[in-house]
Amino acid sequence: MTCTQCHREIDEHSNFCSYCGARLRPAFPHRRLMRSSTDVKIAGVCGGLAEYLNVDPTVVRLFWAILAVVPGGIVGGIVAYVAAWLIVPKAPLPVSAPIEAKPTPAG
Repeated sequence: MTCTQCHREIDEHSNFCSYCGARLRPAFPHRRLMRSSTDVKIAGVCGGLAEYLNVDPTVVRLFWAILAVVPGGIVGGIVAYVAAWLIVPKAPLPVSAPIEAKPTPAG
């Protein structure tokens, strides 16, 4: 593996570069299932599941709707959604860049 800062060859399992001390990003970042705070229709369950699975949220919502319509699945679909709503934590709101104040003309 090559360090992204000093471009020297380092050990594959290192968390830090032994030459320059730069922190290395893990090959597989830890992902956590959370309700979406940006892609919300009811509670963000489908949006969060779509973000976790890296698929389009519409596909997840269609699958959930089909699950709820299938005979005997309506109770299971609704109960599963409510359970996920209660159990899965809500993702924090994304941090937006600060808005710069425009100078007002002197007059």
